[in-house]
Amino acid sequence: MELKLIKTERDYRKALERLDEIFDAKIGTPESDEADVIGLLVDEYEKKHYPIEAPDPIEAIKIRMEEMQLKQKDLVGIIGGKSRVSEILNRKKKLTVEMVRILAQRLNLSAQILINDYNLTK
Repeated sequence: MELKLIKTERDYRKALERLDEIFDAKIGTPESDEADVIGLLVDEYEKKHYPIEAPDPIEAIKIRMEEMQLKQKDLVGIIGGKSRVSEILNRKKKLTVEMVRILAQRLNLSAQILINDYNLTK
């Protein structure tokens, strides 16, 4: 395949087809190098045309809790009592600065994600 920037949806589909053909190429072969380059081109096209938004703070916390196999009760004593944890995770109350600091450290989350605004439920 002639390597070129992916500018159209047709280019994108062709690149994916080619990548599928050479995906399992032996490392160090020209096909393997081609797969690496096509992978980078596809990634750039997808970032521009199919962006994935970062989750809001509460969703990020829930995702990390799932990854770490934590339950809601595991946050009791970390960000407050049982009712406070419930209020936060159910979007009844906003995170405080202190909660952001603690969650960033304990859950290894970026404080930048946790300080983003989000809507409360009524």
